[in-house]
Amino acid sequence: MPLRWQSGRPYRRGVLLLVRHGETAPNVDGLLLGRADPPLTERGQAQARALAAAVPVPELVVSSPLRRAVDTAAAFGAPAQVDERWIELDYGDLDGRHPAAVPGDVWARWRTDASFAPPGGESLSSLGRRVRSACDALAEPAAEAVVVVVTHVSPIKAALSWALGCGELVAWRMYVEDACITRIDIEAGGPVLRWFNRGPLTAP
Repeated sequence: MPLRWQSGRPYRRGVLLLVRHGETAPNVDGLLLGRADPPLTERGQAQARALAAAVPVPELVVSSPLRRAVDTAAAFGAPAQVDERWIELDYGDLDGRHPAAVPGDVWARWRTDASFAPPGGESLSSLGRRVRSACDALAEPAAEAVVVVVTHVSPIKAALSWALGCGELVAWRMYVEDACITRIDIEAGGPVLRWFNRGPLTAP
């Protein structure tokens, strides 16, 4: 079924929508995709249009600087503010590799130590610091508006850690689909996770 905004009820202000970009070829192949910058596939472009049609017109659109995010953000119709803090995790030497090619000891260290960074890459702790800073910066405008952030898997997980008040290693217990929306309501008492991983009806 198509995604519906609050089951047909009038929407409210105070909403931060985290949108994962549309599909790319490395996503189809199941590869680790960090700072590499491939374009959207045709399906990814259709997903971007469906995302934009699924939510209210936002007052503010923020995007990662990577092409796949910028092109997805363009579908929302408003000029996007590019914020480097929403860029994908830097996988370093692992960028573009299949997960099965990553040595087991690297996975074990990565899953248990938030300060660990793959060779030439970035740690989950570093990612968490920059994304939490970006979330804090958006909390005030998002308290009075609908704000869309078009970003990537790892920053969405880090933003959820910010909203839930938990550590970065919880990222390993989440899976973020292509072209899906996570909704965080900005309440007086703090952020509240409302939706996770919802997607609009898109072309097959």
